[in-house]
Amino acid sequence: MSFIRSRYIYFAVLLGGLSIPLVYRSYIPGIWQAATTQETTQAASIMSDSSHLNSPSRMPVYFLGIGGPNSVENADHPAYAKLTEVGREITTKVKPKAVVVFSAHWQGGLSKIQINTAEQTDIIYDFYGFPPHYYEYKYPNKGSPEVAEKVIEKLSVAGIEVQGVKRGLDHGVWAGFIVAFDPKKNPLDVPIVQVSLYNNDDSDQHYRMGQALESLRDEGILIIGAGMAVHNLRDFRATRGTGQTMPYTFSFDEALKESATAKPEERQAKMSALMRRSDARKAHPTLEHILPIHVCAGAAGSDLGEQLLTFPEGSLSFSQYRFGKVAAA
Repeated sequence: MSFIRSRYIYFAVLLGGLSIPLVYRSYIPGIWQAATTQETTQAASIMSDSSHLNSPSRMPVYFLGIGGPNSVENADHPAYAKLTEVGREITTKVKPKAVVVFSAHWQGGLSKIQINTAEQTDIIYDFYGFPPHYYEYKYPNKGSPEVAEKVIEKLSVAGIEVQGVKRGLDHGVWAGFIVAFDPKKNPLDVPIVQVSLYNNDDSDQHYRMGQALESLRDEGILIIGAGMAVHNLRDFRATRGTGQTMPYTFSFDEALKESATAKPEERQAKMSALMRRSDARKAHPTLEHILPIHVCAGAAGSDLGEQLLTFPEGSLSFSQYRFGKVAAA
């Protein structure tokens, strides 16, 4: 298995607690746990044959603001309710045949993209310092070597170096997907193929990667980016419990909206300029949480972006975006 160690640091809010344990992100080999019979049965029901890759309409593209593992239990947060709503929209109206997802928590190489080619995948507990029950969460899912090969082919044609690897879904995906696609109440039931970001800060390069994958949308494959509109954990401790929201949280969040919802012919230039703003590095001291929306914006093609939710909070912003329209159910 290929595991990419990350240099980023997480501070996780313990629900109902008064302390903030330090959480270092790293992928942890050998931590897989067997799924329950119910989960195994559900995962087995996920389609992986070639017949599910023909779609009558173009898929939209989503950027989902997904917090830490504690988001799974933070049902009173506005982002939780919106994730649930968007998840229901995807399963009942969009009805994808497969999902390709980009997470803030997987960077490949400086110039190389990694794609999960495994059919049977589990989740990765890539965090420390949480109560024991967080390491018992399950999210039944199944990959698709066929869809992974489509991603590899399209990226290769675009001149992007690729590598197929076998790995589980990191918490940047499953913590939000458990909310959006509750395995019992709103199961996704389609293959999920995770693709890495580059391990660099070049937002234009990520935008171009999205452009290379745009045509997947015409094959019934939904593209989702998972990250945060604003994500500064260095200021997180200072603002927690004070009710204070940092000025850059508001300013960068609004600038992102202006860029992501711009006219398609202007969007790439505006998204690039966004990262040169004076508040960009305050909103994102490291860029891994904003890069997924650059991939999404690139994959949007000629479709307009729409902000579905924004919730600036402290030094974070839980914004959700959709590019493209949803066909009537």
